[in-house]
Amino acid sequence: MKLYQQLILFMLAATVLPLAVVGFYLLSSSEAELVRRISSEQRALAEASAESVGSTLMKTVDAMALVAESLEWDGLNDDEARGALTLIFRQSNAVSAVMRLDSAGKPLGQPVFYTQESNGHPGFAEASLETLSQSVPVQTLKHGDKGQAALGRVYAHALSGHSAVAVAIKLGAGENASFALAEIVLKDLEDVLAHKAKDSVGRLDLVDSTGRILVSSEPERRLAMLEAAVQAQRTAAAGEMVRSFQVEQPSLRVSAARVPRALDFDVVVSVDEAVALAPVRTMRHTVLGSIGGSFAVLLALGALFTRRITARLSQVSSAVEALGRGELDRRVKVDGDDEISALASTFNIMGAELEAARARLMRWNDDLRAKVDEATAELKAAQVQLLEAQKLAAVGQLGAGVAHELNNPLAGILGYVQLMLMSRNDSDDDMDTLRKIEQSAKRCKEITQNLLRFSQQRARADLRAVDLNNVVREALSLTESQMKGEGVSLQMELAPPVRVKADPAQSTQVVLALVSNARTAMLKTGSKVLTLRTGERDGKGFIEVEDTGKGILPEHRHRVFEPFFTTKDVWSNVGLGLSVAYRIVSEAGGTIDMRSEVGKGSCFTVWLTKA
Repeated sequence: MKLYQQLILFMLAATVLPLAVVGFYLLSSSEAELVRRISSEQRALAEASAESVGSTLMKTVDAMALVAESLEWDGLNDDEARGALTLIFRQSNAVSAVMRLDSAGKPLGQPVFYTQESNGHPGFAEASLETLSQSVPVQTLKHGDKGQAALGRVYAHALSGHSAVAVAIKLGAGENASFALAEIVLKDLEDVLAHKAKDSVGRLDLVDSTGRILVSSEPERRLAMLEAAVQAQRTAAAGEMVRSFQVEQPSLRVSAARVPRALDFDVVVSVDEAVALAPVRTMRHTVLGSIGGSFAVLLALGALFTRRITARLSQVSSAVEALGRGELDRRVKVDGDDEISALASTFNIMGAELEAARARLMRWNDDLRAKVDEATAELKAAQVQLLEAQKLAAVGQLGAGVAHELNNPLAGILGYVQLMLMSRNDSDDDMDTLRKIEQSAKRCKEITQNLLRFSQQRARADLRAVDLNNVVREALSLTESQMKGEGVSLQMELAPPVRVKADPAQSTQVVLALVSNARTAMLKTGSKVLTLRTGERDGKGFIEVEDTGKGILPEHRHRVFEPFFTTKDVWSNVGLGLSVAYRIVSEAGGTIDMRSEVGKGSCFTVWLTKA
């Protein structure tokens, strides 16, 4: 086991483990004490809240009962009875309505209420009178004394949505005495619970024996049912005035206190387990963080103390290995003034010298590669041009010889045929045959003349400044009428004047050859659009001839500039148009680019040096 590992184990046993044991013991003690304090505070809060609820509610009931008991109701006319009911109505702003019933529970006279909130009293819906009259069975008070009160069931107040309870008060002695029935809105009780909940982390609910929530510090729980687990525990301990218990689902700590003065209500205080024990859990996290931080500090100090030397040597070793792999930019951090620092400095100097030497070699290599690539590209371009020139020269020589040898016999044939045509009448049977011979001879003569023109190369092209727009207009003037007759739509996109170095006549011949090819390619297409463009880019001027013809197959594209190669459906010429154009452009120091898509058309671009 290394020294570093031994030191860490010793420090762990001597410091971290005792700290952890003490910390967790303190945490357990604090959690137990917190649970006891929460339970005590919950019980006290439940008792105090139950007392406040009981006193608030019974204060209103007692005030109304005292007024009812002080009045003599027998013999009162309707106005006097209504005035007496008004006195009961004004005893508390929580009262929303008061009505008088006979001993059988039937209404007597006019009830007292406001249709909407007024003078602090809640509004009351007249349609709720029947609900109010049936909310307390007044027959249970027949044998009671005058002023005796009884609470009925709790229900939702029709206008405000708060909980409301009906109170019946006996107005006389004997079984035939009448009753005053009042509706008390429990908004004041809700305010009492909300005020009590301000200083608590839990919620307070006023519930009846069935577990229905009558009033809550959280209004959205009003008239809902208490959690089933809480209701079960509360019912199990119903004989006690105050009881505390814990439920698992949901995780709550609960205290319930009976509302005094024989009301069958409980105030239930519920605290979420996670919220209640949050301080302990925060302390636990703090202790764990402290232990972890202490352990990390010990690890760092141990590493710093025991591995400082080995780490520095390891840096030098890894740097040497990197240098062996060719990573010449690897350096060792130098700190201190000892032997290892001197070794690191020496290594860094050696690495810097090797890196500089490799950089020089790489620069030389890059320069050499660039020069080789440049020379190779120039050589390939020259080779291509030489090959094309050789092809054109060979074809020119062949064409000149063939044309010379054929011209004389063709001239004789054509002359004799024309003499025979002149010596015969139009009705002669041989006239059609002689005319066909004449046409064939003329066709052969035209081919030999084209061959002669192709073979007639000038020693040097007459290069001068030429406006590309003028070249395009001059070429179109010779063929525009023919294109219109064939239904070709001509579009010109001419840029501002662009002057290039070229032979004017030969440049027009190049454009004519490209236009002729485009027109022929569109003979059998539905859309016939020919577009000519001029412009300049990257210091060169260009002419573009774009058609919507049949396009050129990929396997034919590398041969389009070869003499005698043609893709025309009808062999109408010797296939020299693009070859001549290529020769003319090359003599002017330019190039021809081509792009084509089968079924959509082709575009030829002539690039010439600007003048």
